[in-house]
Amino acid sequence: MEMRISPSILNCDFSDLRGELDKIKNADWAHVDVMDNHFVPNLSLGLPVVESISRVSPIPIDCHLMIENPDVWAPQYVDAGAKSVTFHAEAVTAPLRLARELRAQGARAGIALRPATPIEPLIDILDEFDMILIMTVEPGFGGQKFISSMMNKLRKTREAVNKSGLDVWIQVDGGISRDTIALAAESGADTFVAGSAVYKSDDAFAEVETLRSLAQAHHHV
Repeated sequence: MEMRISPSILNCDFSDLRGELDKIKNADWAHVDVMDNHFVPNLSLGLPVVESISRVSPIPIDCHLMIENPDVWAPQYVDAGAKSVTFHAEAVTAPLRLARELRAQGARAGIALRPATPIEPLIDILDEFDMILIMTVEPGFGGQKFISSMMNKLRKTREAVNKSGLDVWIQVDGGISRDTIALAAESGADTFVAGSAVYKSDDAFAEVETLRSLAQAHHHV
């Protein structure tokens, strides 16, 4: 199973986006957190910044929309250059319609679950999504502590994906570091968002390699 590392640029130096993206050019994706100060109590970058990032990024952009009304906004992030767009189950009105719209635009469609949101309602409709994001912190702020009780939900998700025979990626986001990535990989994740672990390390490029090899060594069989 391929293990993918998607560093979150939330912790990078925004005055030098090109240079900061270049540091992680060995990663699989660049994870861009979009927050609207409504769905989550924080505000981060939006469409114009995603547009500039997608012009200079050496790797594809994965947008995580922590916003209200993704039914209207998500397709615009594909137009802005995102190759993967993940919206929240708790915020979306018509998830299947939106996922189909994103796919029709040529992007990967992901659905994200806050820690308290169960995976069970999605199990029968897994084929509508390219990725399920299991949040391992409450969304909204970087640098939070990993919630290890989410591993049970992760295992259930991995079992459902394996049983379906579909190629649905399982992403984890929140508190992913050298200390937690092995547990998340063992529990069934294959795509890992790491923010501060990468950008606060001395060498972001080397940290991406370390995290990927830790995930590969512990991946769920």
